[in-house]
Amino acid sequence: MDFVVLTCFVVYLALLLGIGVYSYTRSTTFDDYILGGRGLGKWTTALSAQASDMSGWLLMGLPGALYVSGLCESWIAIGLGIGTYLNWRFIAYRLRIFSVSLDNALTMPEYLSNRFHDNKNILKTLTAIFITIFFLLYTASAIVAGAKLFSTIFDFSYLQALIVGWAIILVYTFIGGFLAVCWTDFIQGSLMFLALVIVPSTMLVMIGGPDEVGALLANEGSTYLKFSGSEEGINWISVLSNLAWGLGYFGMPHIVVRFMAIKDPKELKASRIIATTWVAVTLFAAIVIGLVGRAFVLKYGIDLAASEAETIFLVAIEYIFPSAVAGWLLAAVLSATMSTADSQLLVSASSIANDLVKGFKNDISEKALLWISRISVLAIALLALVIALDPNNSVMGLVSDGWAGLGGTFSAIMILSLFWRKTSLAGAVSGIVVGGLTVIIWLFFLKDTGIYALLPAFILSALSIIVVSLMTPDKEAERLYDEAHKNL
Repeated sequence: MDFVVLTCFVVYLALLLGIGVYSYTRSTTFDDYILGGRGLGKWTTALSAQASDMSGWLLMGLPGALYVSGLCESWIAIGLGIGTYLNWRFIAYRLRIFSVSLDNALTMPEYLSNRFHDNKNILKTLTAIFITIFFLLYTASAIVAGAKLFSTIFDFSYLQALIVGWAIILVYTFIGGFLAVCWTDFIQGSLMFLALVIVPSTMLVMIGGPDEVGALLANEGSTYLKFSGSEEGINWISVLSNLAWGLGYFGMPHIVVRFMAIKDPKELKASRIIATTWVAVTLFAAIVIGLVGRAFVLKYGIDLAASEAETIFLVAIEYIFPSAVAGWLLAAVLSATMSTADSQLLVSASSIANDLVKGFKNDISEKALLWISRISVLAIALLALVIALDPNNSVMGLVSDGWAGLGGTFSAIMILSLFWRKTSLAGAVSGIVVGGLTVIIWLFFLKDTGIYALLPAFILSALSIIVVSLMTPDKEAERLYDEAHKNL
């Protein structure tokens, strides 16, 4: 175990713990714990939203996919880049205004419930259930990424590494709540950005430039550097499935909650510029890491099996940099895993406390809700840990399934709730159920079709919402839409 690298990790984790303790003193109400009192600035909103989105898969899963399969996997990054911009451009401001106008909604389920006058809490219940199911997969992916980090760097066994990473994430999420998550995400997003720029640039220089990379990769097959990934031309099903990742953004609870939390909605334009720039640079860098990393391994004769492809970023850092620098760059990988897992734990916990418990027991105290949220964080983290126990888990695979579930279930209803006044309560319920069940059925029975589950789920969910809403006109939902729309 490298003492210098370990010291860097300890200092970094002490900083995060300090933020958690400070945030604990600031999170005196349930509103503070769940949404930070709607007090985020433009930089914190932007970087925390994107850091919570771009988890360990950005530094491990996506580069690993490109390392193995080549340039054809970059369609995922293109779809995510487009989705990021559209989400900030069209959803962020409207959701901030609508959520406040509709009885100061604190969570996505509460927003949907208020938007559609759901007095029976059907939407809150359904939404909380689906969020918990799919976030378990997503949170497990971040825990797996953390385990691969600790096992690679410190020679821990997989189980030891899993428990260490899990415990770190749990402690400061449990203590600090939303403020701790957002401020640590801001720091983590900054560190991730630097690492994603420094590492591939250094590898490129060491190899000898783009031409030398191309020469090395030419021996990896005629399709490795083709966007199509095939000699027969573009496989449009594959391309559309990969681009469909971008549709997921509109329904990601841990991302859209940042839009609801910003202090001044007028700052969302600046946040959009910051966020989309961050995403464009980091996604491009992740693509470069995968491709240049393959060339780097070939040039320097590094032994890296295909099954270990997701560790290419870690391997390159250890090979290139002295311990004092490597420690901080490797902390960026820890940042990536933590920045998503903490957000997902908090959103899942808030759904249980605010949307399930409070939905059926209105007279519950703020203090009780606060502790129910913290206990829910622990319970969900334990379940995610169980899923992550399998050492054969793929970071990319778990992220893919979790992302499909959340996007397929919620993206269509979030878009239509904000832009189509005729969306009805019955339409919203049908859209969530159809979208969520489509993903589950697809993942179990139709995954081998090559079509990403999010795409059919989004389409069927949107069609269900439109058809059922036209069949069940909802005057109260239209009135609520008009009231919120006045404040835009």
